[in-house]
Amino acid sequence: MGEAVKAGLKSVLERFEAACKRRPPELSLIRPRLVAVSKTKPNELIIAAYEAGQRHFGENYIQELNQKSNDAEILSKCPEIRWHFIGRLQRNKVSKVVNTPNLYMVETIDSAKLASALHEAWGKFGKEPIKIMVQVNTSAEAEKGGLKPEETPDVVSHVLEKCPNLKFAGLMTIGQYGYDISLGPNPDFQVLTKCRLDVCQKLGLKSDEVELSMGMSDDFEHAIEVGSTNVRVGSSIFGARLYKPKSPTHEDQK
Repeated sequence: MGEAVKAGLKSVLERFEAACKRRPPELSLIRPRLVAVSKTKPNELIIAAYEAGQRHFGENYIQELNQKSNDAEILSKCPEIRWHFIGRLQRNKVSKVVNTPNLYMVETIDSAKLASALHEAWGKFGKEPIKIMVQVNTSAEAEKGGLKPEETPDVVSHVLEKCPNLKFAGLMTIGQYGYDISLGPNPDFQVLTKCRLDVCQKLGLKSDEVELSMGMSDDFEHAIEVGSTNVRVGSSIFGARLYKPKSPTHEDQK
């Protein structure tokens, strides 16, 4: 299984590099980040990917993130691992997220209240500010988390002005699954790019300092081509996931 993961990662990195070369000149100096989404996968596969050079890993569920990040073998064999929390976060679960060793970023802040809760919890550790992204619901799908695009500048402003324990890194979206790019650029990616422009104009930020987290296994190459700085790829690296008997949601497609 470990060799299959290394082969999967190698294939994804080859596609990743090819997509980077197709970026327009104004994006050519911006290096995207690959986050390997390891949810439902055993620790030994995370270690295999780490040994193959992968450093950033994403988890959707807090309990699974806690178990993996605190695992003695992962702590020993993966000292430079960087965890991203990419699932829906409730305020009453914030205390569990901040107890994650090597937590690098929380990508799913979708309200000022949630930002404040994370700010307060993280501040108790006296650490450097934790990187966060503000999640935007670009497809207006009711089952997804995230702000409406027009609400985003106010929440980013709240983070910048009221939450010094948080480091605003950028904007994140979960695009509509299965979009056919033969129809043109993914509209969700276009909405997030415009949202960044609005945020930067209203708050006086530089666009090259505001990341865009968009793109998953089925569309990460296109996302890179149109400006993503952070792609979240799971099944293309680790293989198909085995779930308990239930229908997988769109969240499971990461």
